[in-house]
Amino acid sequence: AEVWAVVKADGYGHGAGPVAAAALDAGAAGLAVAIVTEGVELREFGVDAPVLVLSEPRLDELGECVTWQLQPTCYTTSGIDALAASVARMGFSEVVAVHLKLDTGMHRVGADPAAAVDLAGRIDGADGLALASVWTHCAVADDPDDPFTATQLARFDEECAGLTAAGVTPPRRHAANSAGALCHPAARLDLVRAGIAVYGIAPAPGITGDATLRPALSLRAGLSLVKVVSDGERLSYGLRHRVEGDRVIATVSVGYADGIPRRSAAVGAEVLVGARRRPIVGAVTMDQLLVDCGPATGRGDADGPVPAQGDEVVLIGAQGGARITAEDWATRLDTIAYEVVCGIGPRVPRHYLGLPDAHEDGHNAGEPVV
Repeated sequence: AEVWAVVKADGYGHGAGPVAAAALDAGAAGLAVAIVTEGVELREFGVDAPVLVLSEPRLDELGECVTWQLQPTCYTTSGIDALAASVARMGFSEVVAVHLKLDTGMHRVGADPAAAVDLAGRIDGADGLALASVWTHCAVADDPDDPFTATQLARFDEECAGLTAAGVTPPRRHAANSAGALCHPAARLDLVRAGIAVYGIAPAPGITGDATLRPALSLRAGLSLVKVVSDGERLSYGLRHRVEGDRVIATVSVGYADGIPRRSAAVGAEVLVGARRRPIVGAVTMDQLLVDCGPATGRGDADGPVPAQGDEVVLIGAQGGARITAEDWATRLDTIAYEVVCGIGPRVPRHYLGLPDAHEDGHNAGEPVV
């Protein structure tokens, strides 16, 4: 099966352009995005590989979709007809590859199976359009014990067989996201849409199949200030955290605008300073957070040395023998690792190993870095 790398949501927070370049260099046959704007950004970055848009374009996006030679998903009669009309109106000389999505039970987007033959025929019969694939999306592929994935795959197989019987053979069929590709061999079909696994993160805890996943991302910042705060003092907005004993409190130049949730302290979130886990204390603010780095006096071996301004802070990644993962954050926050990495804000500089780094100039020691 071909691998198409999903780079929507700015490459799951990693940076869509560089991720796309790395994925294609590693052998990906194509890319997938959620919306037309994301596809246009890839083209402007210099990507000329096939780009699948996973949702049906809005009417005001059709021109860009055609101009930039993106491959839209369609699942309504109106969407197909509008796309064909746009191609005709623009006098576009290239055939637009269209991917027909079928709803096999997730009930988010996709065509009703009863309409599949009509829609596929409408695509194939329209001047300037060609059916590139038929696809679906599995709702619980990240739970290998849930039988509904097999149900969806059986429905999809039946629908594709019906298309073939009607004289519209799907050129490609695909149903596997990362979890499907890793845990459901029957879902791999002609291509897989690899999303979170491309970034070295499991779709769910322990869901890796036979693959060895290594996180591509680390999130680092620096200590902008280190001070001793006296016993009984309270910290940050709302003064919700009371210091017990004189403590070394460090300020980190990263906040909820950068993707660190305001409630991080309340759920016991930690960062690494000096290769030791240190708790976030007080409310995370828009641009900064506070970390308790241990007692001001009487420090033992477990406390380590007192940190200094400019020392590295690791929010995601490894430092010494310690590691904090996106999954650790997800567990604390009662969410999924996808949300953690997608939440890293756009003002956080991205630095890429082995690629030119446009953010290197002007980076200060206290700023967060991906």
